[in-house]
Amino acid sequence: MPVSGQTVCVTGAGGFLASWMVKLLLERGYTVKGTVRNPDDPKNAHLKELEGAKERLILCKADLLDYESLKEAINGCDGVFHTASPVTDDPEQMVEPAVNGTKYVINAAAEAKVRRVVFTSSIGAVYMDPNRGPDVVVDESCWSDLEFCKNTKNWYCYGKAVAEQAAWEVSKEKGVDLVVVNPVLVLGTMLQATVNASIVHILKYLTGSAKTYANSVQAYVHVKDVALAHILVFETPSASGRYLCAESVLHRGEVVEILAKFFPEYPVPLKCSDEKNPRAQPYKFSNQKLKDLGLEFTPVKQCLYDTVKSLQEKGVLQVPTQKKDSIHIQS
Repeated sequence: MPVSGQTVCVTGAGGFLASWMVKLLLERGYTVKGTVRNPDDPKNAHLKELEGAKERLILCKADLLDYESLKEAINGCDGVFHTASPVTDDPEQMVEPAVNGTKYVINAAAEAKVRRVVFTSSIGAVYMDPNRGPDVVVDESCWSDLEFCKNTKNWYCYGKAVAEQAAWEVSKEKGVDLVVVNPVLVLGTMLQATVNASIVHILKYLTGSAKTYANSVQAYVHVKDVALAHILVFETPSASGRYLCAESVLHRGEVVEILAKFFPEYPVPLKCSDEKNPRAQPYKFSNQKLKDLGLEFTPVKQCLYDTVKSLQEKGVLQVPTQKKDSIHIQS
């Protein structure tokens, strides 16, 4: 279908990932209705400055737990990108808004007869499973163990898993065409002014607040790739099911080594907090489903580099004068 004339809704439009989705959708010629709590809040100002925003961006005041406001935003849309979600390990703030907000969005989408809903889930809904062997490849068929999430008080992963399950149940019941993207930890260039949770993960290694790094692994992906993955699964008629969105799994030790190499002027910790136990091993994963749609992933080194550069440009991270231009990344 030609893009021009198509209207889509992006929930939580001011967020790190959603802002990139709004940007790319506008660049592609879509009219975008973005839901935000307050369209006049200065923290949403960056959206109004995006190319095409004056002509084709409508910011709608809406709340995830206010069905009528969501219905109004989704009315007249060809598609919905449901990205808004709490990011917290407080069970009360995480689980209910994530689950009920998702149900409301899909119900509103069913009423508006949208063509497809793309839901942003998480690796948290996929890989939290203590019984998975080290040689098992994590892919779209894997689901997190809810009891394990509860017992380890990992409410973010629990919330994302139950919200995704609710999305599948309600969409089936209502006959809504649903496709899900499951990103890992998202890094890269920030469009918004405020620092989001996933960026803090890198920031602490540059400010001197972290004196050591953990003996653990984490999967990473570039924010632009995740935004593009959502658009690809929306635009590809044959896309279905879940799509794992990940570029690399790194040990924290590898992350700090990359940061220290690119940005030697910062006090990056090079000591592990746990030197007794063996080094945690990365898990295996498959991102083949997205590659088959034509997505080319940005290398993790570039993700880390872009994250730091963005923090510098936003004034969050001071730029030491003497070594400012000493490192150039090889693309």
